[in-house]
Amino acid sequence: MDLCYPLLLNTSCRRTLRPSSQASFLYVMFSSVAFLTVLLNLLVIISISHFRQLHTPTNLVLLSLACSDLLIGLLVMPLTAQHFIRTCWYLGHWACTASYTLGFVLTSTSVGNILLISVDRYVAICQPLRYTTEVTVGRVQLAVCLCWACALLYNCSIVQDSLREPGKHSMCHGDCVVVLGVVVGVVDLLVTFLAPVSVVVALYVRVFAAALSQTRQMRSSRVAGTVARRSELKAAVTLGVVVVVFLVCFCPYFYPSFAGQAMSENVAVGSGVAWLLYFNSCLNPLMYAFFYPWFRKAIRLIVTLQILQSDSCQANIF
Repeated sequence: MDLCYPLLLNTSCRRTLRPSSQASFLYVMFSSVAFLTVLLNLLVIISISHFRQLHTPTNLVLLSLACSDLLIGLLVMPLTAQHFIRTCWYLGHWACTASYTLGFVLTSTSVGNILLISVDRYVAICQPLRYTTEVTVGRVQLAVCLCWACALLYNCSIVQDSLREPGKHSMCHGDCVVVLGVVVGVVDLLVTFLAPVSVVVALYVRVFAAALSQTRQMRSSRVAGTVARRSELKAAVTLGVVVVVFLVCFCPYFYPSFAGQAMSENVAVGSGVAWLLYFNSCLNPLMYAFFYPWFRKAIRLIVTLQILQSDSCQANIF
């Protein structure tokens, strides 16, 4: 029999035998996504940390987002992929609960950082005169620390039953399950998804409206009008990409809560949904940093090892 633990005939979970070609393809695909996630976020971290011109309040939030996304690619994605491909969990119940708690914490931190970025952009565009006085490095550092602390406390509280009794919901040896009840699932839906999405969309709508107003004021000639229309289109595309990607990655994960069902976190069953959620960590550096001109220039300096020069941190990135 195909059992995770052959010696435990009556209590072992069954494992799925995949064709070698399918298993190899899955290993390559998951490994590539995890590697790309780590690489892109590591480039963001090195760029912002090394070059002094990038030590700004906005980039501090980007740095925090890159750290959380890097940890997802480094720790969470490999465990999720291994369990999906082999369909058996061999690290024990405590490691199972810890891995999901870590995934919950890092995902919530990423959502919190995205929310902070939207607030930063709102203040910078809609209230530019107050930005330099109210959005300081110290306040942003405090906000980032609170974001990580709240994510840790909140997610530990919603999985406290599994933390107290690891393996409580496992039906057999080799299973890795963390179950969130209907009430907890609804609360998590509101706290982790609906509330942040509502705020992000509302702020970006205000930002988009302010950008339209500013570009219309600059229409003094045909050339200026062309530039304004291009700016409007770019703002609309950026807004659409941010909102759509966020919704596409998170909606399938929270579908059970929308349907009033308990949320069962089983990698072997819902790994596709989990990977879609984690894939957002690969897309974040592309959306928030990769299209910035300073990021492309920083990559060139990093790849060519010019950052090893003694005065490279003073380089002009903009």
